[in-house]
Amino acid sequence: MTKWYSTPGRSEPRREGSKLTVMRWVAGLIVATAAVVAAPSGASLDPRDLDGTWTYATMTPLERPQEYAGKERLSPEEAAAFEQRTNARQAATNNTAGPDWWDPGTRTLLDRRTSLIVDPANGRLPALTAEAQARAAARAQARRDRGPSTNVEDLATNERCLLWATAGPPMLPGVYNNNVRFVVTHDAVVIFNEMIHDARIVPLDGRRRTGIRRWQGESLGHWDGSTLVIETINFTDKTSVRGSDERLHLIERLTRTDADTISYRFTIEDPTVWSAPWSVEFPLRKTTDRIFEYACHEGNFRSVEGILRASMVQLSKP
Repeated sequence: MTKWYSTPGRSEPRREGSKLTVMRWVAGLIVATAAVVAAPSGASLDPRDLDGTWTYATMTPLERPQEYAGKERLSPEEAAAFEQRTNARQAATNNTAGPDWWDPGTRTLLDRRTSLIVDPANGRLPALTAEAQARAAARAQARRDRGPSTNVEDLATNERCLLWATAGPPMLPGVYNNNVRFVVTHDAVVIFNEMIHDARIVPLDGRRRTGIRRWQGESLGHWDGSTLVIETINFTDKTSVRGSDERLHLIERLTRTDADTISYRFTIEDPTVWSAPWSVEFPLRKTTDRIFEYACHEGNFRSVEGILRASMVQLSKP
């Protein structure tokens, strides 16, 4: 049974139930394994040891800007100019949070790369299918016809603090909260993202899939040599990765390349949306930073109330 209660000094309600239980379990598991995260000095690196906190912060865009077509990496001078332009634009247009919220790692290009996409070679998303283009046009028209949102379920999952694309799956860099903690056991790996404080538990015990559709899909993992492979299907139509639908098929590969780096690569396939699969690759870098609670109330009660009140004011105007 879900129980709502108020915290002294706070007006918004909080919820105690299954999610809180899971979070307590994850927190206990992280504390219990903290002692094995740091290997003794001089010890050989275990490539399957992914434990610890890692960051995937970078300014590198998902897709290669058209102005850099055919150029995989920028010169130092081009990279500096790109960083300056991007920082100035985000300072003027980012409505989520101010510069004091931004992750310092997102202020620079990673290895001066022009895109996170590595396949196709042009660093761009594949062409949409005709069906996907028609659906996108219909959704855009429906939003225009509907006008300001008056129903909370019309709002995106990130507006309601339920799910953020940066946490995944798959993980993608954002302007803040780019830290992730891995806890690996014999039977499972816990992927604990700072954004929205989601904990994805990936079984490694060879179990069969349930077939139950979930917002984060159904993930199963296995080791391919020194690479952790996670395959996720059974998404719902409530979540989307760059326009994907519930037929999204995701494969993530995590390979420990040295003491301070994990290579993270994922491939997305959705034949009803894109004309071909596409792949992204970037490093996760070891960090001593702590993961802090992203204290956005589940449902984003206060902000959603303001959004809906503003919509009603707009609609009441002649």
